[in-house]
Amino acid sequence: MANPSCNDLTRLTLGVDRDSEALAHVFDERDPAVVRSIQTLAAPAHAAGRPAGVCGQRPSDDPAFTAILVAAGLDSISVAPDSFAAGASHVARAEATLETDA
Repeated sequence: MANPSCNDLTRLTLGVDRDSEALAHVFDERDPAVVRSIQTLAAPAHAAGRPAGVCGQRPSDDPAFTAILVAAGLDSISVAPDSFAAGASHVARAEATLETDA
């Protein structure tokens, strides 16, 4: 199964279309409601024997958001091929921080 999109999760959680000029200013993957949704995703998926992951551009552009995803225990973060290096770097840094803090 493909990873659900952070964009889709954000759109559904906030009820906002990121392409709407009137509402684009409230579309934010780091909104507390979206972050809570992501944070509660991994444990039930793992309990059901399923991996938990997301896809989207934000993890490649925002190291702090990537750290949220890593801390939430997601198994995978899919990004566009041209964003892979940045995304992988952000994941590695977030994982190292978790290990250091543990």
